[in-house]
Amino acid sequence: MKERILKAAVDLFWRYGVKSVTMDDIAKELGISKKTIYQQFNDKDAIVKEVVERELDCEQTDIDRLEAEASDPIEEVMRTSDYIRASFATVSPVLLNDLKKYHPKAWALFQKHKHEHIIQGISGNLRRGMEAGLYRSDINVDVLARMRVEQIEMAFDPAIFPPQKFAIIEVHVQLIHHFLRGILTDQGFEVYNNYAEKSVLEANQK
Repeated sequence: MKERILKAAVDLFWRYGVKSVTMDDIAKELGISKKTIYQQFNDKDAIVKEVVERELDCEQTDIDRLEAEASDPIEEVMRTSDYIRASFATVSPVLLNDLKKYHPKAWALFQKHKHEHIIQGISGNLRRGMEAGLYRSDINVDVLARMRVEQIEMAFDPAIFPPQKFAIIEVHVQLIHHFLRGILTDQGFEVYNNYAEKSVLEANQK
């Protein structure tokens, strides 16, 4: 039952954001009583915290796999970008903002993950790209890794990108390509353009 509750909660939170989803909504989605939910979780905050913890673990496993399978740092970024786009295609743009405002424990988990995994992962990619001659040698890894993470988070900020005006996927695509093109060497641009052309071709064939 606990797994069913968490799965339903993920679907609802990701679709509508966290704030607007109530315990009644989760119970209705599953066709069970709220009492049954409270037998597994003390409150909604406990559900949110466990959902976020599990989703972050799953995401990290997927990102690690993409890194291992990529043939070079640019492919790693492009494949990770595709993964994020697919993952966020049905995610409410208010999700992160809801966590930040109303669920500090879950938000703390996200912040911990950001500093221990995401920043480190981006830093590693930047260093590998520099060593391969694909990224400029004069970039400051620590600065750019943090900037890139804030870009990801910023894409979800409704005060900066109102969801009624901006599609989160389009914002993400613009930000990642702007970031990547700013750090490439001439050699890196050749590799990047090959991947970009391949992506366009595959998109047109769908």
